[in-house]
Amino acid sequence: MFNTYDVIVVGAGHAGCEAAHAAGTMGSSVLLITMNMQTIAQMSCNPAMGGVAKGQIVREIDALGGQSGIISDKTMIQFRMLNRSKGPAMWSPRCQSDRMLFAQEWRDTLERNPNVDFWQDTVNEILVKDGRVTGVKTAMGVEIMAKTVVLTNGTFLNGRMFIGEKTFGGGRTGERSATGLTEQLVQLGFESGRMKTGTPPRIDGRSLDYSRMEEQPGDEIPGKFSYTDTVPLTKQRSCWITYTEQGVHDVLKEGFEQSPMFTGRIKGLGPRYCPSIEDKINRFADKDRHQIFVEPEGWNTVEVYVNGFSTSLPEVIQYRALTKIAGFENAKMFRPGYAVEYDFFPPTQLKPTLETHIVANLFFAGQINGTTGYEEAACQGLMAGINAHQNAHEEKPFTVGRSEGYIGVLIDDLITKGTEEPYRMFTSRAEFRTLLRQDNADLRLTEKGYSIGLASEDRVERTRAKQAAVESLRQELRDIKLRPDEVNGWLESKNSSALREKAPLYNLVKRPELDTDDIAELIEMAYEKTDGAAAVLLSRDVLEQTVIEVKYDDYLARERENAAKLSRWENLDIPGTFDFDKVKALSFEGREKLKKLRPNTIGQATRISGVSPSDISILLVYMGR
Repeated sequence: MFNTYDVIVVGAGHAGCEAAHAAGTMGSSVLLITMNMQTIAQMSCNPAMGGVAKGQIVREIDALGGQSGIISDKTMIQFRMLNRSKGPAMWSPRCQSDRMLFAQEWRDTLERNPNVDFWQDTVNEILVKDGRVTGVKTAMGVEIMAKTVVLTNGTFLNGRMFIGEKTFGGGRTGERSATGLTEQLVQLGFESGRMKTGTPPRIDGRSLDYSRMEEQPGDEIPGKFSYTDTVPLTKQRSCWITYTEQGVHDVLKEGFEQSPMFTGRIKGLGPRYCPSIEDKINRFADKDRHQIFVEPEGWNTVEVYVNGFSTSLPEVIQYRALTKIAGFENAKMFRPGYAVEYDFFPPTQLKPTLETHIVANLFFAGQINGTTGYEEAACQGLMAGINAHQNAHEEKPFTVGRSEGYIGVLIDDLITKGTEEPYRMFTSRAEFRTLLRQDNADLRLTEKGYSIGLASEDRVERTRAKQAAVESLRQELRDIKLRPDEVNGWLESKNSSALREKAPLYNLVKRPELDTDDIAELIEMAYEKTDGAAAVLLSRDVLEQTVIEVKYDDYLARERENAAKLSRWENLDIPGTFDFDKVKALSFEGREKLKKLRPNTIGQATRISGVSPSDISILLVYMGR
């Protein structure tokens, strides 16, 4: 019934969708296996994409040729650029999504890919021969052969759901868990663990009193994620903000004795940076209120997501506490919040390509690696899909370095440091975050995506045109000079110091008190006085990119220098067959960690906990470096 596929992807969440589409786009024959064809790309938690550091990841996925940015643009109902009051390294795009449209658009996108086939079933065994994966076996007893397999099982591996004292098998509300696969992988030599995540109750928006909440509208001029020609929003839906108060906390505390988290029935660790509401009021007892974001789930639904109220307390307690929140006095609940505990596999068992050390041509991506978040999952799926294709066709591995993208930071963190709690990306995790901004992801990564056949020719031509326009504008800013009498009146109106002598526009752009809109006005004024081209011809992204690069020129130069130093270490390969036991001078801990994690480069070895600088020096000497 089935031919042998180049790539089988198990699971159709955010990781699985990106993996299948990437491998198919690059020319592999792909089979996407999912337990339920109706829940492809389901947004199991909040209906939103992006956010701090996560928005940068979505832009990087798009730059490489992935689909999350395009699909987010097509299905968003609100867009906001977060952290505008901070430096550009912190600016992070975020959108509120239409949950149902997002899933439908992903399915449509996959169905338009001629190399992607579908099969609805549960995979409970991988087929392995001579240390290499050869296919999968499903719950219906069907064996399907493949050159490579990508596991993106999400929260379904031995998933168990909790609401108060009630517990039942499942990986998501209304869907069963997947069993058998964890046990087989452990038998093959893999280490596994348990993690926990949760979700809040869903509410009927018609029952809420928005007059008692703070409105949170989208940006006046909404942006987008994709560097392609997706259409920006022309209308938006508002989100709303309200707060818990002591009465809410008192009701929640009544349910603590029935909390699966506090009674120890949940063993797995949950995400530290997205705690449940009961965990928040327990850990932060000194705070008399907590912020609640009220987020619509789409254009044509009344369902509302209560962001900040994740809980696994009994449904009666959840409801009573909700009705004491301002604006929720008459709330009607669609379904209660719940917690889910599931198996994961510590990611230190992976190579930088996300291929496992133990079984060749087997890849892990998403929550199976201990991460949390759609964006973190999607970028892993993209990289696993790319490398599954590369392996199937005997092409060289594809990686993104720490100095090239947040995707590189995330994967390197996972495979060298591992994680004991659900891993979430933050800008603070990146050493070179001034280089890794959301505005320049295309300039950083599109050529790389194009080189492997994922990013299209149209994408790379757009990127090259943008780069040329930025360089041209930078030169113009140096060439065009203004006299004090031409600009001092304008500078005074902007509370900026006057010029004493003729100066190039470049110098004025560097002034921190002048923002991008000011610079646009200044350029237009300068062009009028010098008969230059009209500033209106400049695209907003080219102007913003140029302004950032000019303002932070010195910082960027230092970061590029530091990144170049790091790359020298990253280019020193450690052979896969290297015998660390032969290097007797290594410390005992260093040798054991190196043997377990098998770093590909000296740079990766330097970031392994327990490997000391002296161990690195010894390795360099031993390798003749």
